Amino acid sequence: MGVEITVEGLTKSFGKQLIWGDVTLTIPAGEICVMLGPSGTGKSVFLKALIGLLKPDRGSIVIEGVDIASCKERDLYEIRKLFGVLFQDGAMFGSMNLYDNVAFPLREHTKKTESEVRDVVMEKMDLVGLLGSEDKLPGEISGGMRKRAGLARALVLDPEIVLFDEPDSGLDPVRTAFLNQLIVDLNAQIDATFLIVTHDINTARTVPDNIGLLYHKHLAMFGPREMLLSSEEPVVRQFLNAQRVGPIGMSEEKDADELEAEKDQELPPLPPIPLQIEPSNGIPRRSQREPGAWCRDNGVTPPPGSFEDENAAVGA
Repeated sequence: MGVEITVEGLTKSFGKQLIWGDVTLTIPAGEICVMLGPSGTGKSVFLKALIGLLKPDRGSIVIEGVDIASCKERDLYEIRKLFGVLFQDGAMFGSMNLYDNVAFPLREHTKKTESEVRDVVMEKMDLVGLLGSEDKLPGEISGGMRKRAGLARALVLDPEIVLFDEPDSGLDPVRTAFLNQLIVDLNAQIDATFLIVTHDINTARTVPDNIGLLYHKHLAMFGPREMLLSSEEPVVRQFLNAQRVGPIGMSEEKDADELEAEKDQELPPLPPIPLQIEPSNGIPRRSQREPGAWCRDNGVTPPPGSFEDENAAVGA
């Protein structure tokens, strides 16, 4: 059921520029997590550190007992086999059709026969809804189809961890909604841990089991979806509800004068916590969390009208 990723005290700088420091979190096995943050907060850098493409300055990333921040190259090579990655643009080879793009990792990293390769490729293309498009070139299809083809390629080696680097970038809201449903369906079907880096607030509010927020060179918060969506922490509240009032400004952090001017402004009420997207294939979510469980277990009163609000649910 996927693998757990334990991150402790992770710090990364480029020269004298600190990207983030002392990042500590545990990504639960088999669940969907989203990592958010204003532009320039190092979300993609965090993904690259997780897969061992960038070495942190300090800290550890432990996957199946191996600290990939300090392990030997051959151990890192083995751990990387657990990963599948969907890049922002799908990262398709423009001169290859979709079939050959998806087959590429199998031909490079396995000794499967072409018949076996075909079986795997067709299975994964079926999973992402691309059967019948095998002969198309990346330049002949929409951005949404390229994302799905990139996802099929990320899945061909049956990864236990799938990383999504801004999968919604360049997509309209309808295609983003289809992609979000696909991600939830896939997570229910395959044994993998999913981590999504995104700017899309609707995705963050409806897709994951857990949410993290990178801000001002640190991890502001990480935890169950309901915890962050009901949080009164100013930066978390502002970002997840797309509000202007709060510490985040047009650059990244507002100055003291801006914050002072906002001091007496009344914050708008927290919006209802939306329904979490459920798998469309009838398979329960990997997390097996009952809706509203975190709020009830932790004594948090959900915003009125939320599906988490049991009184509202009774009257519905």
